[in-house]
Amino acid sequence: MSIPMNDIVTMPAFSPYYPMPPARYRGVSMHSVFFKASLDAVNRILPDCFEPSQDGLCSATGLTVPWSANYGQFQESYLTVKCSYKGKVGYFAPAAFLNSRSSIPAGREIYGTPKVYADIEVGMDERVMFTNTMIAGSSILGIRSTMNHSTDISDIPETKPSWRLKVIPRVDGKGVDVMQLIDGSKVTNDVSIKVCRKGDGIVEFAPSPIYDLSDFKPIEYFGSYYVEMDFTEGYGEIVHDFLK
Repeated sequence: MSIPMNDIVTMPAFSPYYPMPPARYRGVSMHSVFFKASLDAVNRILPDCFEPSQDGLCSATGLTVPWSANYGQFQESYLTVKCSYKGKVGYFAPAAFLNSRSSIPAGREIYGTPKVYADIEVGMDERVMFTNTMIAGSSILGIRSTMNHSTDISDIPETKPSWRLKVIPRVDGKGVDVMQLIDGSKVTNDVSIKVCRKGDGIVEFAPSPIYDLSDFKPIEYFGSYYVEMDFTEGYGEIVHDFLK
């Protein structure tokens, strides 16, 4: 018997490249550094459906996933910028870097997260956590932070709504088949926080011929946060379909 068309959600149809959500994650360690960037830098990477926030608030995050039911283990880093959509304040991720094979197409095809492959190292050097993101042998994003003080998860600045712009091009070159504004802020559920700390951090961006974020050089820092947690990743929400 052939495969019913209604049962196909991704390819290969007979053996999908990645499982569909929900996905369980355990022992995830992540650190985020909040900083101010120039409005010119933010404007350069924002699709024009968004308006940049005048405070230039951004965050850079690095994380390591030692175990995930759907994708195994991997490391990731990403940039988030504060902006607004139709007057509503939220946050947009212009780029996410991973060293995973299966979670990259899953993130792009399901959630519209702009995931791209990079060599990433996440670790600890005494009391400093670090994330190194490398492309073509050179660093494009470095994150360093401490975790000297205890804090509560409610004290960490919320980056919600968490917007992505999901775009899939047409095969005939005549525009796009999909262009949707996605909110991923409700994707994470069944969260169990193991550790929550705060400290100081720095972010370094270096020039690159691709995915260049070097104009995001921090103007001012607003602290860093460290979290260890387990969680389940479910489905997101379509905020707006630009083709309808």
